[in-house]
Amino acid sequence: MLESELHDLSDDADYAASQQQGSASVMLRSDSTKQSSSPSERDGAEIVFLKDNVAIHPTQTPISGRLKLIKQGSSLFMTWIPSKGHNSETWLSDKDRNLYTIRAVPFTDIRSIRRHNPAFGWQYIIVVQSSGLAHPPLYFYSGGVKEFLATIKQHVLLVRSAEDANVFLVNDFQNTLQRTLSSLELPRAVPLACGPSNTSIDESTSNENQERADSGVTNGIVSVSQFHGRPRHKVHDPARDLSIQVLEKFSLVTRFARETTSQLFRENQSNGFSASERRTQIETNLDQPKKSSNVAGNISDESPAVLDSQEFDQLSLVWGKPRQPPLGSEELITFLDSEGRVTDSEALRKRIFYGGLDHNLRNEVWGLLLGYYPYESTYAEREYLKSVKKSEYETIKNQWQSISSAQAKRFTKFRERKGLIEKDVVRTDRSLTFYEGDDNPNVNVLRDILLTYSFYNFDLGYCQGMSDLLSPILFVMGDESEAFWCFVALMERLGANFNRDQNGMHSQLFALSKLVELLDSPLHNYFKQRDCLNYFFCFRWILIQFKREFEFKKTMRLWEVLWTHYPSEHLHLYVCVAVLKRYRGKIMGEEMDFDNLLKFINELSGHIDLDATLRDAEALCICAGENGAARIPPGTPPSLPVDDGSFYVQQDEVL
Repeated sequence: MLESELHDLSDDADYAASQQQGSASVMLRSDSTKQSSSPSERDGAEIVFLKDNVAIHPTQTPISGRLKLIKQGSSLFMTWIPSKGHNSETWLSDKDRNLYTIRAVPFTDIRSIRRHNPAFGWQYIIVVQSSGLAHPPLYFYSGGVKEFLATIKQHVLLVRSAEDANVFLVNDFQNTLQRTLSSLELPRAVPLACGPSNTSIDESTSNENQERADSGVTNGIVSVSQFHGRPRHKVHDPARDLSIQVLEKFSLVTRFARETTSQLFRENQSNGFSASERRTQIETNLDQPKKSSNVAGNISDESPAVLDSQEFDQLSLVWGKPRQPPLGSEELITFLDSEGRVTDSEALRKRIFYGGLDHNLRNEVWGLLLGYYPYESTYAEREYLKSVKKSEYETIKNQWQSISSAQAKRFTKFRERKGLIEKDVVRTDRSLTFYEGDDNPNVNVLRDILLTYSFYNFDLGYCQGMSDLLSPILFVMGDESEAFWCFVALMERLGANFNRDQNGMHSQLFALSKLVELLDSPLHNYFKQRDCLNYFFCFRWILIQFKREFEFKKTMRLWEVLWTHYPSEHLHLYVCVAVLKRYRGKIMGEEMDFDNLLKFINELSGHIDLDATLRDAEALCICAGENGAARIPPGTPPSLPVDDGSFYVQQDEVL
């Protein structure tokens, strides 16, 4: 018996639903009659499925739209168009409509469809293309997933995966190995995402592919130089690396697996594929790279990078002020009135952007940059706020401290989070004097703050990577309560990075791809040729704000610069572009594929010039101007969230 006969849909409720799908033909006739002048009608196309109230969630605000299946000749296409009328949950400009529209995708380009049936919430599907990228999850607010699959079954070969009953393979005829890999999904995996294809058949005006993706954090070595302590060498901490591996499983996924799976790894699982590492040489210009003979070898971060010096010389024409010395105490006073109010917050933020802060001022100014203290607050008001917030912190902390052993046995989520936090904090920045040694009280404080935060924001809870964000804040603030509230303020900006649906990472990686396309089209085209438009290799940069790319002292400098939101609240994305652009010659010159690119990016850790990168990022931001801002979806982190109660909504399996 053929494999497809074993796993087809003929005996499934999904297929049976096709018997009730006669209305699709009725909709077709009605739609054709009313819109005889539509492009679909002129092209002889037939709408075989139409469903309203199908939404995507590119940011915190969902966008509802209309999903169609269109038959044209022997080909089947899928389109999704954002709603125009009052039924849409958010108003979209024409530019945003073009941004999110999924223009007709032929099923010859589709590899699989994954169906998700959450215990709570709406059913949704993820459509994965042959390239391995996937469209944003499509949420069926009014049902219709079964009818959708049944209609597809009527027009193309659709078989259920042998490995996962919720994965349906499209036009999968013979390749058993690829069929198995395409259905590969490990627990709590995260979907890929990409935007519309460029097939022209429906009423949308979108004309190009737009890819978005998320994944686990890439593999790397944690190396933190000592700060305010005795001289130390950078160390390789095997215990910390073990924790990183849980976050960074994606580095083990090779191009072959990436092209045949719609999910990534988040649990303690790994695959058995090894990356093929090649070095290649080209002798053509950067705008039109062509393959030449391959030379075996590994990519080394010690190799001199080929910089695009001519381009950066041109960009220097728009650079503003050069990098300045850190802001000191005497200069800070000039920004304050006699009672401690900041007289010109924009000027202060601009000054910090260009030079950062003296370390002894960070304890005072970080609270202002993060929004813990209002800029217009006085010295006295800030002291009063500290006392009020300290009492509030102790109240929240007491919630988990008062849980008895008997209660903990019946509180699965608490036990899970507590165990995860306790494992992570003993692996966080232990090479730093502030956290080193056994029974270090600062490590215990780090644990207490994260546990308290998991109760303060129970929906989001704790995710690996949060300890990396908290560590410098506790180091600077010194006080447990103040560190907690500054961390809360930071998570208001970055919390979406840790949402289970990964919408925050989706939107940032998508925006990064559009910025590279705008600011470095040769590199964008190269990534497109190499199936690297998902930008997974930048995932770690964005998730924890370059925490592992710089030594501890430089990380603090970078963060305070990013927190100024000058000249853009999304400067971190321009920092990503600046690093990629600076090493473009090496990336393209050695014809790096995804695996080699991932390895090369990891090996940049500790070798990136911070001041030069910030100058490049500023120049790129100025060059991009409004065109750059328009390529970043509204609500993309670290934008402050809309206060609608939905920002941290998760779907925990266990409560």
